[in-house]
Amino acid sequence: MGDKQDTSKSFLETVKFDANGLVPAIVQDNETGKVLMMAWMNRESLQMTLQKKKACYWSRSRKELWLKGESSGNMQDVHDIMIDCDGDTLLLKVSQKGGACHAGYHSCFYRKVNDDLSMEICDTLMFNPEEVYGKK
Repeated sequence: MGDKQDTSKSFLETVKFDANGLVPAIVQDNETGKVLMMAWMNRESLQMTLQKKKACYWSRSRKELWLKGESSGNMQDVHDIMIDCDGDTLLLKVSQKGGACHAGYHSCFYRKVNDDLSMEICDTLMFNPEEVYGKK
């Protein structure tokens, strides 16, 4: 067995936020293990996620907190939060209601690259994004 990692520090003391105060969060379906999305969290969104047990992220484009599913209804109930060995990446295990992707798919990773570099859809469309978010 390898060396036991230091667990004497609290979780929030262990998280290494980048120069912009953000940490990447990989989001995984708690039941299937399927990767649903990747998003950014700041300290405030992480604290909100810990308190509410609902996934909250930081929107870099809008520069505001983003409670996942607030406008679409596609909430993420958080079961576990894990931290990698370096403390600079998080893994959220969630129960996803509806689709995780703003394009309407169950996962944001809904396109597969073929040998000829073409792409194909490899996931289930869960909702029509125009009906949920309006036309862009």
